[in-house]
Amino acid sequence: MSETSASPSNLVEVPFGKALSERYLAYAMSTIMSRSLPDVRDGLKPVHRRLLYAMRQLKLDPEKGYKKCARVVGDVIGKYHPHGDQSVYDALVRLAQEFAVRYPLVDGQGNFGNIDGDNAAAMRYTESRLTPYAWALLDGLDENAVDFRPTYDGDEQEPIVLPAAAPNLLANGSAGIAVGMATNIPSHNLHEICDALLLILQKKSTTLDEILEVMPGPDFATGGIIVESRAAIREAYATGRGGFRVRARWETEDTGRGTYQIVVTEIPPAVQKSKLIEKIADLIAGKKFAGMLADVADESTEDVRIVLTPKSRTVDANMLMEALFKATDLEVRFSLNMNLLDAEQVPRVMSLRDVLDSFLAHRFEVLQRRSRFRLDRIEHRLEVLGGYLVAYLNLDRVIAIIRETDEPRPELMREFDLSEVQADAILNMRLRALRKLEEFEIRKEYDELEAERDSLYQLLESETRQKTVIGNSLKELQKRFGAETTLGKRRTTFGDAPAAEVISFEAMIEKEPVTIICSEKGWIRAMKGHVATDGDVKFKEGDKGRFSLHAQTTDKILLFATNGRFYTLDAHKLPGGRGHGEPVRLMVDLPNDEDIVALTVYDPKMRLILAAADGKGFMTPAENVVAATRNGKQVMTVPAGVEAAVCIPVTGDTVAVVGENRKVLVFPLEEMPEMTRGRGAQLQKYRDGGLSDVTVFNREEGLKWQMGDRTRTETDLTPWAGKRGGAGRMAPRGFPQSNKFT
Repeated sequence: MSETSASPSNLVEVPFGKALSERYLAYAMSTIMSRSLPDVRDGLKPVHRRLLYAMRQLKLDPEKGYKKCARVVGDVIGKYHPHGDQSVYDALVRLAQEFAVRYPLVDGQGNFGNIDGDNAAAMRYTESRLTPYAWALLDGLDENAVDFRPTYDGDEQEPIVLPAAAPNLLANGSAGIAVGMATNIPSHNLHEICDALLLILQKKSTTLDEILEVMPGPDFATGGIIVESRAAIREAYATGRGGFRVRARWETEDTGRGTYQIVVTEIPPAVQKSKLIEKIADLIAGKKFAGMLADVADESTEDVRIVLTPKSRTVDANMLMEALFKATDLEVRFSLNMNLLDAEQVPRVMSLRDVLDSFLAHRFEVLQRRSRFRLDRIEHRLEVLGGYLVAYLNLDRVIAIIRETDEPRPELMREFDLSEVQADAILNMRLRALRKLEEFEIRKEYDELEAERDSLYQLLESETRQKTVIGNSLKELQKRFGAETTLGKRRTTFGDAPAAEVISFEAMIEKEPVTIICSEKGWIRAMKGHVATDGDVKFKEGDKGRFSLHAQTTDKILLFATNGRFYTLDAHKLPGGRGHGEPVRLMVDLPNDEDIVALTVYDPKMRLILAAADGKGFMTPAENVVAATRNGKQVMTVPAGVEAAVCIPVTGDTVAVVGENRKVLVFPLEEMPEMTRGRGAQLQKYRDGGLSDVTVFNREEGLKWQMGDRTRTETDLTPWAGKRGGAGRMAPRGFPQSNKFT
């Protein structure tokens, strides 16, 4: 059989790129709309909405008993949400965690995890039911408040959105990553959100500044202090994008005899306490805070209590905490990205005012739909009551018709001018109800329902009345979950960020003198104190000393290599002097075929002269050569076959260069080019050989060089003076055979 005849008859050829893009777009839209972005109206993603609806269907009311979480998860994945049971259980657990959700939607019984990051117990062990706050989101679900749609298998119905009597999106926040977009919304204080909504109801032209007066910013479940500027907060809420710096709350406790300890009582949101303490402990072990912080301990019970012990009573608590804020998650930046699905299910970034207006629009729609639903029920009841009244006034005749007629309904409708609904109500009435058919009671209920019907008509026709009803419901929310309650009291406060000063790790290091020694084979160590290195320093067999310099533990050490790269070492991280040290190549990524040219203590005010073996060189500021990584920083460009040869600090006004040909050239320092990176300019011209050494000196003091144990000085430099790039003249009599100035 040919390949063509074997192909399906409905096979359609399309370009691969088009087919792929169509399928990827379908996947992206599914992720955006059905998984990752919350609805602006109820603030819920589909999995959370389905969890609450399933728990309602299981009658897990706040006043009733708990049910196993496994039962809830089973209903959710079996009827509404065909995903993995663990992902659904994780979503349920988060809704019950008081440290993760500002206003919990699930009342959990059992182990639901903790702020240390420990997982909840398995779903077969834990139990749950809805909280009163969650019940408020579901209020009106049976009164046609929202639309329903078929579930994935068509056997059930589920709400598209919840009625949401509470502004849950802002109250609990949300976070999610979709395809090509994400959302991240912090939680806020419900009482303040309601105040903002009431303000908008009272005055439609309410400005963002007026809203921020009553709703100043986020309110996180774990508390903390927001140290973002008011201008930055306003900009974030105006655009829907921004961020908030959140710090831990701390205080000092007097421990007697002039000592104290720092106690952290609240930490920023989404920070695992155990990992935070582990990070601080690692910093202490790495001697990052050796001069200021001695220990960290976790004394938490139900409340957070992290105890920090300073090194001594003289340590400034504010300075220590500023450094910890910089180095750990005691301070985090919570980003704001209000990317949401609007009422038309279109994803877009909204401002704070957009979110508040969308919630109010949803509340108006819910109120109108519930009012119309109630009107329909009232009209139906009034119709039934009218039939009951006829039956009461003509009871004997009604009974006779029912007893004597094969088809009583049309006869009742014809004789008493009744509707089908009224006739059915009379026929379905129980005999025991006949004794209750008193005209007074019927007319009383009829009048009450008529009054309610008129009130509902007036409500639907008047926007002002609708605003009043919605406002009253918001005030009722404030009574139940507002600032006067334990749940609703504001937890996060606002503070001013300290002045922008640089708090470096060097400030945390205890300053001590050290002598840094590096051998010819590159073994480096730091001996305590400033000591002489003449004869007592031992080296490995076959090795000897090469570099020796005095420094402090707080210093940075610059290493210049033959490849033209600078590497930076921290003096306090160098191995101690009891032994031979460690290879410097283990500390920085110095290639094996490259050698060390110079070791220098870093001084930000210092300038350095760099020169290569081919005689090219330049001057550069020391702050330009500090490397941030192990890989170093390329400052001097050296071509193949040429090595960097000199790195010296600038300590005078005149430069002297000597070549391998023993010719010396002296020229003013101002002729030396200053660069941040490159090959540099020609310092001395050579016919054969290359550069041997460079030095900088003060012209008035003369050129000096070592002659054995004594120093030789040449003050008359006229024969060797010239312009940079010249050939120079033979070195003065007595110049070292090594062709080195030092």
